[in-house]
Amino acid sequence: MCLAIPGEIVEVGADRPDIAKVVVSGVKRSVNIGLLSEPPVAGDWVLIHVGFALSKIDEAEAKAVLDFLEEIGQSYEDEVAALRDSRIE
Repeated sequence: MCLAIPGEIVEVGADRPDIAKVVVSGVKRSVNIGLLSEPPVAGDWVLIHVGFALSKIDEAEAKAVLDFLEEIGQSYEDEVAALRDSRIE
């Protein structure tokens, strides 16, 4: 199963404005934000799939999605593990 997981933007690259640092369930990673119609800023929430931010969402929606994902168990754990092992350079 493929999932899009909410992550909070913590930093947008000054030298690479298409890359942002996000925190997803305690995992900090770089993701590509080039698909978003307007650039996010620190504190924004985005839905992430395979290293790309697909859309901006509000914090309440992010929390609801995270709560749901934690309830479904293994698929969510697999997605977080894949994110932990991924790298965008």
